[in-house]
Amino acid sequence: MQTNRMLAFAIVMSLFSATLLIATVGSAAPQQAPTANRPPTLFRLTSTAYTDGGTIPKPYTCLATPTYPDSNSVSPPLQWSNPPKDTASFALILHDAEGASAKGTMDTTHWILWNIPGTTTQLPESIPPGSSPDGIQQGINVRKANGYEGPCAPPVVPHHYIFELYALDQKLDLMAGSTRADLLKAMEGHILGKAIYVGTFSRP
Repeated sequence: MQTNRMLAFAIVMSLFSATLLIATVGSAAPQQAPTANRPPTLFRLTSTAYTDGGTIPKPYTCLATPTYPDSNSVSPPLQWSNPPKDTASFALILHDAEGASAKGTMDTTHWILWNIPGTTTQLPESIPPGSSPDGIQQGINVRKANGYEGPCAPPVVPHHYIFELYALDQKLDLMAGSTRADLLKAMEGHILGKAIYVGTFSRP
């Protein structure tokens, strides 16, 4: 008799412990992933002139009416957000990914500029050739001119024109009129981040 009572007591205590354990687990708040494991906000380059991967409108190409003596078109407006921490300046390169210059390894350069202040978040439409009062410098394009050169790919197959915006940890000691190779060399070891924006174009 005593053995039966002890067995029944043990069974009741086991059921009580299991119920308590289930209640405790069910009431626990779900754990959130640590902030450190969440993906960082991306450094992004955009434009209101056309969509990323879309066709570049005529005013920004060689089909436009010339605006400046050293350019056949005007540059599109560009905006960017979420640059890396401690960005001191930006540099921008526009190149034709399918273009080949003098049978070399470098494709066709349409625009290079640097020493864009690190606090800047956009470039307005129609940047004039040369230097600007806020210290922005421009280098030579495929036509050997300092400034923007609009896309001008031949008919049938559109070329891809890539804007590359570099966030740098310092301003560059580089003279106006430098080449794309000069710019790439000067940026070496100072790049904090990079954002791209692509457009396509071919002449009718």
